[in-house]
Amino acid sequence: MSRMPGEFRIVDNLQALGRDIDEAQLQYHRRRVLVSKEFTFDAAHHLHAYEGKCKNLHGHTYKVVFGISAIPDKRGISLDFGTIKQIWKDEIEGFLDHRYLNETLPPMNTTAENMVVWLYEKMEAALSSERYRDASAEARTEFVRLYETPNSYAEARREWMGDE
Repeated sequence: MSRMPGEFRIVDNLQALGRDIDEAQLQYHRRRVLVSKEFTFDAAHHLHAYEGKCKNLHGHTYKVVFGISAIPDKRGISLDFGTIKQIWKDEIEGFLDHRYLNETLPPMNTTAENMVVWLYEKMEAALSSERYRDASAEARTEFVRLYETPNSYAEARREWMGDE
């Protein structure tokens, strides 16, 4: 049956592993690929040694974006998005969401610039931990971007984290 391009259709024959595609074909390449996942959290903070509105207690709906690279496994998956979500839920979110950041983060001025480096360090520590090592073989954090407002963010990148 001939179909016009863009015409709606239901799959005639669902592809099956072992019949239509071999296991060896699942991994198309062995090149490093970046996957990205974002999360939001609401939190309050204030800044020290700052003369401006942010010296007062106030809140934000933050957005954090993680960029993580890895080489795909034999299935063609670099790092499962579900693993990134699990790391966020288990290792990071509890310090941030609906919290007073000056109290739950390590001693620091809770600027976006300080917080984004802390987020980078937390993700890197999780990826290299025994708990996630199998799910994240060769995975590394390439960047973290922390939006304090929809159009203002701070970013930490792998190549900068070694600089002193």
